Amino acid sequence: MNFERLHPRDQLVAIMNRIYHNGMTTLSGGNLSIKDETGDIWITPSGVDKGTLTAKDMMCVQPDGTIIGPHKPSSEYPFHRAIYEQRPDLNAIVHAHPPALVSFSIVRQIPDTHIIPQANHLCGPVGYAPYALPGSEELGANIAATFSEGYNIVILENHGMAAGGSSLLTAFQRLETLDFCARTLIAAKSQGEVKTLSDAELNFFDHRHNILPEFSHVVVPSKERELRQQIIEIVHRAVDRHLMISTEGVVSARRDAHSFLITPTGRDRATLSAEDVVLIQNGAREMGKLPSRAVRLHQAIYDAHPDINCIMTAQCPHVTAYAITSGRFDSRTIPESYILLRDMPIIPFKTMYANPKEVADKVSWHDPVLLVQNDCVLTIGVNILQAFDRLEVAEFSAKSLLETAVLGQMAPIGNEEIRDLEVAFSLT
Repeated sequence: MNFERLHPRDQLVAIMNRIYHNGMTTLSGGNLSIKDETGDIWITPSGVDKGTLTAKDMMCVQPDGTIIGPHKPSSEYPFHRAIYEQRPDLNAIVHAHPPALVSFSIVRQIPDTHIIPQANHLCGPVGYAPYALPGSEELGANIAATFSEGYNIVILENHGMAAGGSSLLTAFQRLETLDFCARTLIAAKSQGEVKTLSDAELNFFDHRHNILPEFSHVVVPSKERELRQQIIEIVHRAVDRHLMISTEGVVSARRDAHSFLITPTGRDRATLSAEDVVLIQNGAREMGKLPSRAVRLHQAIYDAHPDINCIMTAQCPHVTAYAITSGRFDSRTIPESYILLRDMPIIPFKTMYANPKEVADKVSWHDPVLLVQNDCVLTIGVNILQAFDRLEVAEFSAKSLLETAVLGQMAPIGNEEIRDLEVAFSLT
């Protein structure tokens, strides 16, 4: 699906649904707008339940001030208009009240996007706009002035956030990514000092190790079609379960001894289709498609381990909290965690791109889950469900560990019990 070819009304509904149902705003909070090629501003209405909006509810404000639609435009229309006047390169604006970003706004801080490369690449520097009365011209002037300095996403003092983009999807992805950073940073606070990346390390994100030779893929066997669909279903589930966001997360699955399927780079995870998945065969990519930047890592793992049939990488907020601090992830919480995760070794930043063979040598059935510093968690499986199970258990276990701090000191499963688990589940 080409999201940007939808009518602005339908785009607004689709993105508001994602914002509301992902818990990033409330029934009465938040607003979105799109400026189309005629200068019309399509905007969500005022006083209508954000959880039940339809295309017919969307409002249009024309350049001469004429209002078209069954409701009033959002009360925050003045700041949308002001931003568009200051930034003609922006065609869409998202405003919402995600709890984690509100937390930053009420302590008057800005989330640091230097924790993982993808976040800084998408969000860039984050601005800060001083408080003013909601819906007022003063608030519009404050926010627009901050955007005029070149920021594409702004924390609103004691209010929430606003993001802009060349498209509504881009603006939403900036919101979603900054919210991920905020949630991860909050989770990491109990684990000590947060490690950030230098500009030189951040620039590593721009590598193009996924530009492989191409081949023409004409015949798609039924087994491959089934595998493509399984990949898409698990990616969508990962997004729904907050294990991936629209710009982050990779899934691959072995097709045969010489090929595997992998998700593409630069595509919205929530709307991926089976056709978007990229076949990698004998070191070449399916013609016209660009695989994930991690494609060489996945290739190295499949080459080294014929019995691994699925690999996933994701930036889940609670697990990532351990990847950006020196906190130790202790999987000896409950039997399921230790059985599926084992000890979760930490891989230095950049290794999975600069030296994929080193990572391939590190991962095994004894170490089926790896943490990559300032990047992601990596899981493997004999099939897609097992790799996904490990991803879910890693995030759930990390959340339990982090929330333990308010209750008391963790009491891990004892060494004798661990030995019993290793014998009972053939983990040795």
